Amino acid sequence: MSNKHSQDSLKDIERITVGHYESRADVFWTGTRDHDVSQNVKALLQALPQGKALDILDFGCGPGRDLLTFKNLGHRPTGLDGSESFCKMARKHSACPVLHQQFLQLELERGVFDGIFANASLFHIPSQCLPNVLSQFRQALRPEGILFMSNPRGNDEGWNGQRYGHYIELEQYTEYLEQAGFKVLDHYYRPEGKPREEQPWLAIVSQIM
Repeated sequence: MSNKHSQDSLKDIERITVGHYESRADVFWTGTRDHDVSQNVKALLQALPQGKALDILDFGCGPGRDLLTFKNLGHRPTGLDGSESFCKMARKHSACPVLHQQFLQLELERGVFDGIFANASLFHIPSQCLPNVLSQFRQALRPEGILFMSNPRGNDEGWNGQRYGHYIELEQYTEYLEQAGFKVLDHYYRPEGKPREEQPWLAIVSQIM
């Protein structure tokens, strides 16, 4: 399943995948702004200290839907996305700070976030690059920081149209997380109430070890 790419190939993967979203930014916003991800937001926040404003990184924030949710709940969210159009839209919709950074070229400050919300974003990272991204997450989190991730699951890696995807199951994600210094606290499958074969999304809550 795992594919080894050259540096030029990795650049192409990022450029083409980001370009897919860049060219469809308005359509993506219209199609996703009403998606209910409250279960995922709750899963992150329940694992964090209660009764205080938290610094949260929304990794792959898109046009800013979840940034606004976290802000309205009294927290201090920061967005990050590789699409410049998404970053502009997210700033407009949420009035939150948004970092324009490519996923494979992250420059995150150390120890500045209580939690990271990676909702439907990490699966775009090629398998060979995932350990480095998770290590950067660990460095950006404060002690006992929480990482929430939700991704389509499976056993495949490669192109789906103009988007690159890396699809794995809980056991493999657990290995990646433990190697990067995280311990899995909880996981669940989405949508709720469906048979497993009709739950394509895997959500994982993990914490710095």
